[in-house]
Amino acid sequence: MSLIVKICGLSEPETLEAALEAGADMVGLVFFPPSPRNVDLARAAELAARARGRAEIAALTVDADARLLDAIARDVRPDWLQLHGNEPPEAVAALREIYDARVMKAVALATRADLAKVAPYVSVADRILFDARAPKDATRPGGLGVPFDWRILKGADPGLPFVLSGGLHADNLSEALALVRPHGVDVSSGVERTIGVKDADMIRAFIRAARAASSSPRPVDGERPAFQRSEKAG
Repeated sequence: MSLIVKICGLSEPETLEAALEAGADMVGLVFFPPSPRNVDLARAAELAARARGRAEIAALTVDADARLLDAIARDVRPDWLQLHGNEPPEAVAALREIYDARVMKAVALATRADLAKVAPYVSVADRILFDARAPKDATRPGGLGVPFDWRILKGADPGLPFVLSGGLHADNLSEALALVRPHGVDVSSGVERTIGVKDADMIRAFIRAARAASSSPRPVDGERPAFQRSEKAG
């Protein structure tokens, strides 16, 4: 299986269609009011209906309460819960069971020592998403357009299939993939013409760059002997 390409923070039918038509494997919808990419449930349900069967749908939340998660599960029916908050491992395990969805847990990296934060999630999540650590004064944990030092992940075995995120765009993707061999890549601000506004041409360019940079097959869940695959992993 080739590198998985995820376009996150979509909020308009036109740019969602651009992502789907260009061959995105996953699309992400953000449910976090401080984010300029936040979508309400009605819009999210509409977008999810367009995407269903064409790409996997991820619902991005940050320490969401049960009321919001219940509504997302009912109206959007995502394939993935993408958790960007301080959700402890026991909460991740519970959400995975309650909503019968796969879980991608975001882990912020600044130094190689931060990889130790993954260990408690290996048995309860299906994938890890590595993002840059947000500045102390940031109002949201991701989508800031800031890359981390990709060399942190060179040769690393985090214990789960992982997605590379944080400051990626069409022009630096090849460099990132030369250092890291992730299961997938995730982009949000790197395909925006202004903050929170996706650009169809930039989406297409990113997906083309991802396909070109991943000309050799990428590891899938369970193909690396050291990687652990849960029963629900996909």
